[in-house]
Amino acid sequence: MRQIVLDTETTGLDPRSGHRIIEVACIEMVNRRFTGHHLHKYINPEREIDEGAQAVHGITLEFLADKPKFADIADEFLEFINGAELIIHNAPFDIGFLNAELDRLGRVPVGTICNGVIDTLKMAKELHPGKRNSLDALCERYEIDNSSRTLHGALLDTELLADVFLAMTRGQNTLMIEPDAAPRPNIGADGQVRQRKPLTVRRATSEELAEHEHALAAIDKESKGACLWLAKPAESAT
Repeated sequence: MRQIVLDTETTGLDPRSGHRIIEVACIEMVNRRFTGHHLHKYINPEREIDEGAQAVHGITLEFLADKPKFADIADEFLEFINGAELIIHNAPFDIGFLNAELDRLGRVPVGTICNGVIDTLKMAKELHPGKRNSLDALCERYEIDNSSRTLHGALLDTELLADVFLAMTRGQNTLMIEPDAAPRPNIGADGQVRQRKPLTVRRATSEELAEHEHALAAIDKESKGACLWLAKPAESAT
């Protein structure tokens, strides 16, 4: 399975108002492993950047003045995501901007060339209803170091989102780890390797174990002794 973790930064909130993409980043995974392939582009939007947007990502029009236009990177971008499943936090926002840029060029929308889209914000709301599910909140919940994220940035956010997505979906794949599977280094925005926090192992308390036994006893009584969790293993034939 080829998946692309994707994020964009923009001049504002609504592509229908003429706002444009100013940064796009993509990280490739195959079978939930990072391949080392990525695409990262700053883009000249050919328009002003809203003050509110600039306060979020810190990217100025002066910085983007000599950067390529979206038309210059469209082919490379489409080739990179072609046939892959996209993983995006708040996917309608990014997909809306990407399709607006492609429509200006007379190109097909993203959905016609990629193999589906996973919205991690929607997934997080289903997993954690009623809780904050921003990228920062999810990093805190899954103990992923986001200390380098003082401003939003597409490349750093895709790296964090990739770790969040793998943490959220860890139970969906085999727990077997091949011996040659090298762990992905945790690299900050400054290029330095950061030490990951050790995984927290939470064991059941004596009170929780007692409640568990009580629940099993109730199930066994209700099922008239047919509770599978209390059934003794059959003795092997001699």
